[in-house]
Amino acid sequence: MTTSTRLIIADDHPLFRDALRQAVASVVASARIEEAGSFDDLTALLEQDSDVDLILLDLTMPGISGFSGLIYLRAQYPAVPVVVVSASDDVGTIRRSLDFGASGFIPKRLGVETLRDAVTRVMDGDVFIPPDTDLSAAADPDMARLRDRLVTLTPQQVRVLMMLSEGLLNKQIAYELGVSEATIKAHVSAILQKLGVESRTQAVIAAARIAGGQWKQGTPTA
Repeated sequence: MTTSTRLIIADDHPLFRDALRQAVASVVASARIEEAGSFDDLTALLEQDSDVDLILLDLTMPGISGFSGLIYLRAQYPAVPVVVVSASDDVGTIRRSLDFGASGFIPKRLGVETLRDAVTRVMDGDVFIPPDTDLSAAADPDMARLRDRLVTLTPQQVRVLMMLSEGLLNKQIAYELGVSEATIKAHVSAILQKLGVESRTQAVIAAARIAGGQWKQGTPTA
């Protein structure tokens, strides 16, 4: 851990970002620590420079819901370690976070000392989960199959599915992503095929299932 170490804290609560910053700074005193209060802020930082040693990601912040942000980051920036930091710390949420490629899970309820320990272990290449967490009870074969389908989506398809879940129209998604409506239609068709469903509504329901109800659901329309 040197002066070139760069971390991003992505959380919409300034006070918690400050607590995380202090914990990280006590472990990596010379690190360059950046903050993002929304998922758009985070992706903007990564688009400018994706050379990041660690991202500390809240599961619920503006621009994402549930595991959509984690899925997108693992698809778009597979070399960047992501640790989930969340107030939702049930076994199912921890299990899914790791299944979707998180390098660890830190409950927000933990004290500063545990935060420091968690950051240290992840920076050393280990996977951190809360002590005494039994992940075997969270195994679900049907959910695993659905998860395996979801992780085949490309980064852009993940973004489209996120927007479908918010109930946006194809033309609205096209505008937001700066592409043609025909391109969005092609993405939607690919999403349906990869998820093994027949409609946009079924795709959104599938995404919500894998997120354990945390993936935001709007009203999908054509």
